[in-house]
Amino acid sequence: MNTKKLGGQTAALANPPFLISRACVVGQKEGQGPLASYFDSIAEDDAFGQSSWEKAESTMQKQALSLALEKAGLAASNLDWLFAGDLLNQCIGSSYAAREQDLPFFGLYGACSTMGEGLALASMTLDGGFGERAAVVVSSHFCSAERQYRTPLEYGSQRTPTAQWTVTGSGAIVLAREGAGPRITHVTPGKIVDKGIKDTNNMGAAMSPAAAQTIAAHLRDTGRSPGFYDKIITGDLGVLGSTLLLRLLEEDGISLNNHLDCGALIFDVEQQDVHCGGSGCGCCASVLAGYLLRQLEEGTWKNILFCPTGALHSPTASFQGESIPGICHAIAISAG
Repeated sequence: MNTKKLGGQTAALANPPFLISRACVVGQKEGQGPLASYFDSIAEDDAFGQSSWEKAESTMQKQALSLALEKAGLAASNLDWLFAGDLLNQCIGSSYAAREQDLPFFGLYGACSTMGEGLALASMTLDGGFGERAAVVVSSHFCSAERQYRTPLEYGSQRTPTAQWTVTGSGAIVLAREGAGPRITHVTPGKIVDKGIKDTNNMGAAMSPAAAQTIAAHLRDTGRSPGFYDKIITGDLGVLGSTLLLRLLEEDGISLNNHLDCGALIFDVEQQDVHCGGSGCGCCASVLAGYLLRQLEEGTWKNILFCPTGALHSPTASFQGESIPGICHAIAISAG
């Protein structure tokens, strides 16, 4: 039996699925940033007309998926599987958004790496012949994340210089075995890496070792050099985490001259008072669905390595003195 496994962590897809449609919905602050023209919908009210921030997040997911399906000319019933996730306890943003879809549902938690996890699982599922179409939808909301992970907004606590701003946004991708568009050719699921960082306001430092491990593993497993890719894009390491990543890779003999980070792209870090940049599930999801895939579709780039990162901690674990485990998944996407 032939295996699709390459090296220690990577899967090479025999029938690379197409990313046939994409859509993203973001909040007001994101709509004031440098990528505003790439987003499908920018909210006039971050509450999205709802009575709670959690309901607002579910509404974002529903809007993003609806837009992606509309662009593809599909109904929800045309999907075989739905993969979705968010930052909230028990993934309630996703499950409440999905309850009206009448679809087989996989609720995922990979923290800010959830879009990568969803794309990996969806593409492997379709490559294996277990269906014709799947969707991945991911979200985060600044206010719901602050309430869960830090302090209520009313408290008005001062943010540390290493802190990042959780993106209010949702991205949806529709994948299919047949169609047109960029294709996912390889996936490198990450390993948990924990270097003992305990500062929950320094996510970049906690996640950058995992990003370095996964990128190095992907290059080693595929035999590719960094230059094979037009861009190697991490999820939301931010300004500080990106600096640490490049240093860690250099120590491993890998030089990245083509690195971008979604957390550094989505906001103007000099003008928007976001300290080290953006974070959250919706950060890399909205940048991928809005900006990155358009560059592939328009021929600006031919190959990218999309590497969303996540900090797999919880308030309870942090209060108990635990360190912060990091994760990063690498998704190789070709213009086809």
